[in-house]
Amino acid sequence: MLIFLDTEFTDFIDCELISIGMVAEDGRQELYLEVQDFDRSKCNAFVQSAVWTQLSRIEEAIVLKVEVQARLRDWFATLPRSVTIACDSQHDRDLLADALDGEWPENLSGWFDLRPLIDTGVFDRAVAQYHTKAHPWHHALYDAQAHRAGWLAWMDQRRCDQLET
Repeated sequence: MLIFLDTEFTDFIDCELISIGMVAEDGRQELYLEVQDFDRSKCNAFVQSAVWTQLSRIEEAIVLKVEVQARLRDWFATLPRSVTIACDSQHDRDLLADALDGEWPENLSGWFDLRPLIDTGVFDRAVAQYHTKAHPWHHALYDAQAHRAGWLAWMDQRRCDQLET
């Protein structure tokens, strides 16, 4: 099973997790966490203007830093015995690793790099169309859901191409 991952963080240089969103390929399982006690002084101007405005939309997602690892592990324990994380940034992967203290869940079997798909028109259009006022950019859960929408569109296009040949 694919799990689409996105994160928001303070800055590329002084990187601290702000939020993490994950959604399963079937759309049935989701996890979204916002770290309440991240260090706001580490945030660059872009994060202050684009990410901070997206926070606190989902009240039950707000957690303390010390709770993140347990919440992630509990969620992974509900997933099938083999999951693959799909993301478009090494930073997302690194932040997930940090949140899990470098110890991957046993059911994490691999990684799928979404970066090559970004250059396909079908993926890019589906991601852009997913983002609306109700699902804005730079919100980790909505971005993970948008990646899922892009991947589904890309998969549908591949199936159509295979049928035509």
